[in-house]
Amino acid sequence: MTAVVMCVEPPGAGVARVCFERGVHLVDIGATRHLLDEVADLHEVAAGAGATGVFSVGAAPGLTNLLARRAHEAVGGAERIDLTVLLGAGERHGADAVRWTVEHLPEPAAAGSLRTELPGYGMRTAHPFPFSDQHTLPRTLGVERVTTRLCLDSRPLTATLFALRQAARWPAVRRALTAVFRRIHVGGDGFVLRADAHRGDRRVAYVLTGQAQSRITALVAAHVTRELLSGSLPAGVHHIEQLPTLARLPESLAEHGLTLQRLDRLPKQ
Repeated sequence: MTAVVMCVEPPGAGVARVCFERGVHLVDIGATRHLLDEVADLHEVAAGAGATGVFSVGAAPGLTNLLARRAHEAVGGAERIDLTVLLGAGERHGADAVRWTVEHLPEPAAAGSLRTELPGYGMRTAHPFPFSDQHTLPRTLGVERVTTRLCLDSRPLTATLFALRQAARWPAVRRALTAVFRRIHVGGDGFVLRADAHRGDRRVAYVLTGQAQSRITALVAAHVTRELLSGSLPAGVHHIEQLPTLARLPESLAEHGLTLQRLDRLPKQ
């Protein structure tokens, strides 16, 4: 039994197709919507060859998807889900991760910014950002509105990054921003993932805090790959939140410093 773990973004679904046609399993930590949509169309190819593809693997998307599913189920079916991602600006993220963030910065936002309480960081303003989870979850969970927002632990860097959102439409600006953010490491390596599910007056939020987001992404991929190679996952193409076997991943990673909290706001009696 063979599995490929995709840690870079290919130009299209060609690699996934080759893997599936040969019965090779695939774990993808990518976060770009159109690539995931292309691979989702290969479900029958994978299933026919007995191969499994697991996508939305990592912190965001990945753990955010799992938190969203929990919150969605806790309110009895969410009408809206808000995902908030805080990343540590002091962590040395890989060159591809920095480039990906800057490249997607100027994409139009379908929703506004939101102030959210993030444990250890207080009230923070997070801004809409095109992580793929907000496009995947409406299909997999049947939720009408899902928005993912991003902020950094450094307030000045967050303000600077999103103030340049319009300017980042120009390639020269994006190149300059990528170079700057690869050199600047202000802040820590902590991160927070929060999923708020809303249904009428009720809101349930799950919050996951930890350190070294890049390392946690690798650990999520390792756990998923182990499950895949054990033969416990069904053939075909699936996002992580569609696989009940992986639902307890946040608890499985507690030994690596992750802390999970549930916050409820019930309707007034």
